Amino acid sequence: MADELRPGQSVELLKELHILTREGKLNQDSRRKLKQVVHLYQFIEKLLLELADAPLLPSKGAGATAEPDQVGSLPPGITLADHGAGKSYLGFILYDLFFRQRSQGHIYGIESRAELVQKSTELAERLGFERMSFINLTVAQSAQSACLPERIDLVTALHACDTATDDAIAFGLQKQARAMVLVPCCQAEVARVLSQHKALSLSRTPLAELWRHPLHTREMGSQITNVLRCLYLEACGYQVTVTELVGWEHSMKNELIIARYTGQKKRASAERLRALLTEFGLLSLLHTRFTSLSENMPPVAAQ
Repeated sequence: MADELRPGQSVELLKELHILTREGKLNQDSRRKLKQVVHLYQFIEKLLLELADAPLLPSKGAGATAEPDQVGSLPPGITLADHGAGKSYLGFILYDLFFRQRSQGHIYGIESRAELVQKSTELAERLGFERMSFINLTVAQSAQSACLPERIDLVTALHACDTATDDAIAFGLQKQARAMVLVPCCQAEVARVLSQHKALSLSRTPLAELWRHPLHTREMGSQITNVLRCLYLEACGYQVTVTELVGWEHSMKNELIIARYTGQKKRASAERLRALLTEFGLLSLLHTRFTSLSENMPPVAAQ
């Protein structure tokens, strides 16, 4: 078993998370679960190391975006917000393998189910994971919460259902996140809009055949949603990578979106986003889901 654990990994934590048995053993199911957790950690660890070594860009006020050529001081410690934390498997593993060895940094687990927040809080206290906080809020509510700092370095949202992933992106933009890691789950909002306008779309373009049947509507809605999210992040100054979570065979939701802030806002991405919204009859989402685009900003008053 020791060969399958990372150096210094807490056996007690893995028992609490039911990855190891009470005797500290791995069965076939728990071995697969451990492999999955470690695989995901490797993606996030790379980002954490980049953030730890990078200079912190100074804040320009609430909602402002720091320019990429501004150089500040080294960050005092990485702040991470984990949305839809559930039982906080990811947060605990990240703290154990990365944050515990460092004197600074903080993880905030955001979860709407009070009983899970309580259990995670109690587990963190038992393990002595002092720089972990668990907050009983929805993703949307968390952006306005005084329990979270003004700025968050890394935002994660793993299998946050439907529009919760969009709320996590909005949170990251507001908190000037330097990176985001998203694994979208069920996505129904775009599929609902596609269904509402299906008859009109079928008369307008043969492309509507791609979502004429309900099963295809759901699949197309999911695909379009993630494409729009990636374009939105690029338009807001992020470099985006999309890949598979290889090893998560038990889940059909296997898409991993990694966004790193560069400050280079891509106008072409904003234009293509709007063009796709127009083509698929989704313009109603422009001012609800993509509110940080320049065309959504209020006009500047004349001096």
